[in-house]
Amino acid sequence: MDSLIGSSANQSHLGASAADLIKDGSTESFVADVMEASASVPVIVDFWAPWCGPCKQLTPLLERIVREARGTVRMVKINVDENQNLAAQLRVQSVPTVYAFKDGRPFDAFTGALPESQIRGFVQRLTAGADAPPSIADMVAAANQALTEGDAQAAADLFQQILSEEPDNPAAMGGLIRTLVAVGQVDTAKAFLDRVPGNLTNNADIAAARTAVELALSSQAVGPLDDLKRKADAAPNDPQARFDLALGLYAAGQTEDAIDVLLDLFQSHRAWNEQAAKTQLLQIFEALGHEHPLTLAGRRRLSSLLFA
Repeated sequence: MDSLIGSSANQSHLGASAADLIKDGSTESFVADVMEASASVPVIVDFWAPWCGPCKQLTPLLERIVREARGTVRMVKINVDENQNLAAQLRVQSVPTVYAFKDGRPFDAFTGALPESQIRGFVQRLTAGADAPPSIADMVAAANQALTEGDAQAAADLFQQILSEEPDNPAAMGGLIRTLVAVGQVDTAKAFLDRVPGNLTNNADIAAARTAVELALSSQAVGPLDDLKRKADAAPNDPQARFDLALGLYAAGQTEDAIDVLLDLFQSHRAWNEQAAKTQLLQIFEALGHEHPLTLAGRRRLSSLLFA
């Protein structure tokens, strides 16, 4: 899986910004950035000012919607204080003012910070007829499906594509980390996890990725799988030996066998070590993801044991 590591390791922050979609413009660059560019793809022009309160609400919302459109529209931001002649030529009398250009000409416009629903309608009118790309949510779902089916390279490619457009997308961050764990690149996964922004620490996708890393590290520490099998065979009633075997199986990629061992252990030694088998099962389910077939089947079996 060298290609996965090679393509992932060069990410400075689990992704890179799609700078070509959103840029700061000026009077000098307006013809190229807006007039000429809009001949091939619609361009939204956001006239703003540093002192404008509504601009601070509108501009980030516009940026997010443009990124979600994934190439069917672009955005140029114009600081009116630094480009007064251009603002005057386009009759910008207050900020924020937003123009939409299509085929080199003004197509639509609005003034003020509109509600999100109206802004989305503005963008939809601008991009009507364009081939809609898959949404970020669709790409995340496809990447998770590829990971579930064992195609780690396809999953990694999709997660990294998402991160190139949304560098702080937690679902893609967590997915890429879990993908690296799945192919045994635990140290690289941990390094990525350590670079996740602090404000995303409690996100569910990041938490699942952290569990996957911690589980992989603890599983690696139990020793060679052959030794663990011999110990478990020699002491079939020793819960610690069977628990360690489950960890070894998980570390070796034999996740279904690990779940089976833990379920059997929970059935025969439910209270052992403060229900350690159940705790370990829940960690595996979290690391796999809630929709993974092994998670769904394992949870059903665990529930039947709990309520038997």
